[in-house]
Amino acid sequence: MSETAKRTATLDEFFAIPGEGRFHELLAGELVEKATPSGEHGGAQAGIVGAVLPRYQRRAGIGGPGGWWIATEVEVLLDDGDLVRPDVLGWRRDRVPERPSGTPVRSRPDWVCEVISASNANVDTVKKLRLYHRARVPHYWIVDPRDATLTVMRWSDAGFTTVLRAERGETVRPEPFEEIGLAVGTLFGDDPA
Repeated sequence: MSETAKRTATLDEFFAIPGEGRFHELLAGELVEKATPSGEHGGAQAGIVGAVLPRYQRRAGIGGPGGWWIATEVEVLLDDGDLVRPDVLGWRRDRVPERPSGTPVRSRPDWVCEVISASNANVDTVKKLRLYHRARVPHYWIVDPRDATLTVMRWSDAGFTTVLRAERGETVRPEPFEEIGLAVGTLFGDDPA
């Protein structure tokens, strides 16, 4: 088989990987192993959860803006057969009234956040960006510990549009969570101001 003719993996092959060792995604017919998270990656992921979860993981109007289901590392089957495992993701409760459940979740997220790992940055910034666009995910964040940046993108017909790019030292109001002021540095271990 030539290098350009890759064998297409199936969902059956994906699910044949034992659950405790299944740190993979099925991207455009290719089984891709997720990078082992570094301390920086895990810290950024925890920072995102800490910033978003307390204000949004509840019904709207109860102690904050609410209105979301927020999760981490959930297997999601997209309509085109791609199976992704975003670092952090969320569903609007007005669109998905019951908490997404099962493996894989079969409801398209309304927001996805990927934390870049140095060993496979192109997966998040190229391959998954295209898959999320094709699946019509409305909001895509990329958090990059390598340069302590946050990139916020919004879906459009032509492709994702970057609506915000911020770095450590800035406080921003990133969509779809404009109600919060997010100190970008807290995603990378800085103490809150």
